[in-house]
Amino acid sequence: MFYNENNQNPLSDFISDETYHLLNSKGLINEKSLRDYQIQKKFKSLRNDNISASDAIDSLRNEYPYLQFDTIRKIVYNIK
Repeated sequence: MFYNENNQNPLSDFISDETYHLLNSKGLINEKSLRDYQIQKKFKSLRNDNISASDAIDSLRNEYPYLQFDTIRKIVYNIK
């Protein structure tokens, strides 16, 4: 199950809670893609608050300590 501690719908901008929970219960949510989406969304929010890109990535590293700086950079800039 996805790491979302409150079991909230992180895709509420796109799908209803009921649909999210149904898809998640069937194993149809790609957790890595969902994590990457959340990282990108948080990065954009930090940048909109005039936080430097480097500081924004460092902040995200605090939330995702298992990811390296370069990995987060690749996620936020969508580098394959």
